[in-house]
Amino acid sequence: MSMKKQSMKSKSRIFAAVAAALFAAAAPAGAAVLHYALDAAHSRLEFTGTQAGAPFTALFQHFTATIAFAPTDLADSRFDVVIEVASADSKDKDRDGAMRGTDIFDVARFPTAEYVTRAFAKTGAGFTATGTLSLRGVARTVPIAFTFTPTPGGAILRGTAKLERLDFGVGQGQWKNTTWIGNDVGIAFSLSLKPMP
Repeated sequence: MSMKKQSMKSKSRIFAAVAAALFAAAAPAGAAVLHYALDAAHSRLEFTGTQAGAPFTALFQHFTATIAFAPTDLADSRFDVVIEVASADSKDKDRDGAMRGTDIFDVARFPTAEYVTRAFAKTGAGFTATGTLSLRGVARTVPIAFTFTPTPGGAILRGTAKLERLDFGVGQGQWKNTTWIGNDVGIAFSLSLKPMP
């Protein structure tokens, strides 16, 4: 092989290496999921129901959330939320006591509920997640709709879901009657997230 051809081949290899490096540097970052810790003091998880035809809201005072999410990597994203069911506070002592009892949440046997996502999808308004809610020993699929908003200090995750309490056995004996306590339950959450180191 002539010196001229060897020189051209060497230059081609160098050009290819430089081009590959430039392409890698120009590739969009952020494809990998980011892991977030919950800022509990600025987060909210609540459910709404009806009692005697009147709506009420109960706030869960204690819950944890492990969030791994990237809008560009939904396949590797995951939510895992664990709720201390006894921490439900509807600002009504009698109702809260009944909810903790054996016929409703039965917190002595089932102290926590857990929601774990299985799949995500992008929508025009934000995202949806399909996940499994385990409550009172029953596991069922519950979809959620949510938005994910990056902030200078992390991100805000807001969303909603709907379910029927009797699907989870929440309401035994007299509480199976939906005339007094409605079957439909709405879930709403606003989670303040901070990136984990």
